[in-house]
Amino acid sequence: MGEGDPIGPDTIFRIYSMTKPLTSLAAMILFEEGKLRLEHEVARYIPEFADVKVFDGGTREGYTVRDPDRPMRVLDLFTHTSGLTYGFMMQNEVDALYRKEKIGRPDETLQQMAKRLAGLPLLCSPGEEWWYSHSIDVLGAIVEIVSGMELDEFFRQRITGPLGMVDTEFWVPEEKLPRLMACYEKHAITGEVKLADPAGAESKLYAKRPTLLNGGGGLVSTVRDYHRFALMLLRGGTLDGARIISPKTWEFMRQNHLPNGETMRSMGRSMFSEVMSPGVGFGLGGSVVTDVVASQQPGSESTFSWGGLASTFFWVDPEEEIIGVQMTQMMPSSAYPMRVQFQQLAYAAVDW
Repeated sequence: MGEGDPIGPDTIFRIYSMTKPLTSLAAMILFEEGKLRLEHEVARYIPEFADVKVFDGGTREGYTVRDPDRPMRVLDLFTHTSGLTYGFMMQNEVDALYRKEKIGRPDETLQQMAKRLAGLPLLCSPGEEWWYSHSIDVLGAIVEIVSGMELDEFFRQRITGPLGMVDTEFWVPEEKLPRLMACYEKHAITGEVKLADPAGAESKLYAKRPTLLNGGGGLVSTVRDYHRFALMLLRGGTLDGARIISPKTWEFMRQNHLPNGETMRSMGRSMFSEVMSPGVGFGLGGSVVTDVVASQQPGSESTFSWGGLASTFFWVDPEEEIIGVQMTQMMPSSAYPMRVQFQQLAYAAVDW
C-alpha cells in the first residue's frame, strides 16, 4: 500500500515498540504458571548475566568497569531499570558501544543477542535509573528459555492465536504483502519527509521470517488485531471465551512498578517523546498514569499505554472503559503530536 491508497482495519503496519506489551504479557503468562518470578535474578535464566559489569568511564574504544550494586532482576527488564540501553539513542558511550558491536544485527537469534548484551557494560546499576532499552528483548529471550518455544510460536499458541490476531507476526507472508503500508521518515532538522521502507513486496525487511525475533519491536499488526489485544486487556484478560491472563494479574501489570513511586520523567535518562510526560510511571510492559493533573492530559489513573517508533499508539483506560488504537507510519514518534491530540479528542467526546 503506497501513497494515496486507502487504509482500513486490515492494513498491515509496522508496530515497532507496541510489540513490548505482548512480550511482557507472554512473560506474565509464565509468571501466573509459577515458571518465573519478578524477584528472580536474570542470571538464573541467562547465566552470562552473572558477571555483568557497569560502565565506569572512558569511551567505546577504551573504558573501565565496576561491579553493579546489586544483580539484575526480572522486574528490572519489565520496567527498563535494568541498566541496558539502545544503540539508536545516541546519548552516551554505552549506546555507542552497542552500535560498534552491532547489537540487534539480523543474523543472530534473540537468545544470542541477549548473551552478547551480557558481555557489554551496563549504563548504571539495576534499579537505579530508567533507560529505554533492549530490556524487553532480554525478557523475550527468557520467555523462550522458560517455555522451550521460540517467541513467535509462543505468541501464536498463547496470545495471538487464541485472540484471533491473524495478521500479527514478525513477518508478512507473500499473500498478505499487498496490505503492508509504506513507512515514512521526517528529518529532525529540515522537516523533509522521505520513504523509509516501501510498501508491499518492495519491502525487503518483512518479506520473510527473521532470524532475530525482536521482542521489543519486531511485530507487524493491524488496527483490527491490536484492537482485539487492547479489548482483551480492558475486559480483564479474557475475550470471546479466550482467557489469556487473570483480571488480578492485569490489574497488577498496570500499577506503577518504578521504585519509590517515581515516574519515567523523574527517574528517566532517555530523552524521547514518551518520557517527557510528567505524572506517568511504568508498569509491567507499558506506561501507567499515576497523577492525572500532573500529566496535563484528561484521563484516568492506572491507564496503561505505549507506542511505537512509527507513531503508532494504544491505551487502555479501565475506569472509563475506553481503548484507543492509533496506527500510522511516520518516524520518529516525536514527529507530530498525534498521540496526545488523539487522547484529548477521545476524552472530549465522553458524555454521561
